[in-house]
Amino acid sequence: MQSQSTQSNRSSHFSSQSWRQNLWLKNRDSFEGYLFIAPFLFVYIIFLIYPFFKGIWISLHEWNLLAVAFNPDAKEFIGLQNYRDMLWGRGMTWGLDNLLGWRLLGLAMLAPIWWSVQRGALRSKAAIWLSLSIVLLFGVILGIHPGDDGRWYDRRFWSIVWNTLAFVLLTVPLVTSIGLGLAIALNRQSPIMALFRTIFFLSQVLSVTVVTLIWQMIFSPSQGIISNLLQVFGLEPITWITNERLAMPAIVIATVWWSMGFAMVVFLAGLQEIPTERYEAARLDGAGPWSLLRHITLPGIRRTTTLVVILQIILHFQVFGQSHLITRGGPNDSTQVLVRYIYQTAFRDSELGYASGLAVLLFVIMLIFSVIQLRLNREEGV
Repeated sequence: MQSQSTQSNRSSHFSSQSWRQNLWLKNRDSFEGYLFIAPFLFVYIIFLIYPFFKGIWISLHEWNLLAVAFNPDAKEFIGLQNYRDMLWGRGMTWGLDNLLGWRLLGLAMLAPIWWSVQRGALRSKAAIWLSLSIVLLFGVILGIHPGDDGRWYDRRFWSIVWNTLAFVLLTVPLVTSIGLGLAIALNRQSPIMALFRTIFFLSQVLSVTVVTLIWQMIFSPSQGIISNLLQVFGLEPITWITNERLAMPAIVIATVWWSMGFAMVVFLAGLQEIPTERYEAARLDGAGPWSLLRHITLPGIRRTTTLVVILQIILHFQVFGQSHLITRGGPNDSTQVLVRYIYQTAFRDSELGYASGLAVLLFVIMLIFSVIQLRLNREEGV
């Protein structure tokens, strides 16, 4: 009996040991893979994931940067108040006499709605829903207004959001189209084409400080290249940087010149993945340059185009250096952008909680635009 139990214990020991070995052999590649990516995951979590959630946590506080630096307990949890002040307002109240004329005019719309019900032109159920909506809008919502010490939403914030959106809507299509045009023109194997690729990509390797210094000199009304050319033709110099209408186009021009090299290189990589047999077969069928571009080139680089557009959206929503160094956000906030506003709110005004809320909202805006771009391309079958 003892020998049989000993043998059974040994067999169970060997079977468990064999099971562990099989498990190790089966998952060895996975374990080794996790070990290889562990350093990256550690850095990614420490420097990206943790600061992201820390920023959300800070945005829920009244967090004065200098006060908390000397006293960690100086912060105060206020929940969503920073977001409410940003998007809705502060010190809001309700008054019966606020916009009274407009509200009475809106409530008067109830009479024709129920008159239509009496005539049979409108169903009672629809009339009830319309009436409730009118009462809610004109009777309740329009009565809300800021009190004596209150204000509506952060109006400067929304004008800055519009500046940032205008900058992105101008730069992303320009960078994408110019980068694609350069890539198509330079997609040939020759030493001169390699030289031109290098020349067009050189701007990408420059720092934002160097780029802004170059374009400050170009846009200078006294000694800039553009002003000198205009004077040759007897025209007056243009004050790019101090003109509210021209300051943003000036920043857009500098940014497009700086960013088109990266888009060109990515498009070149995408173009070189298209098999040359497709072009040869299309030429044999009599296809011209426009048909080749429309039916072979553009469909062949859809994924590349999506990548370039999304990267440009993310990068240009985070524009800071051009606005900060060329125009200082002026004149009259015409070139003020979100990242610079966040920077000023956090480090000049010491309102770190409100600045973190602005940063979270910037992330949401970038996420929405990226998701829209991905959805549009998915619907096209990319």
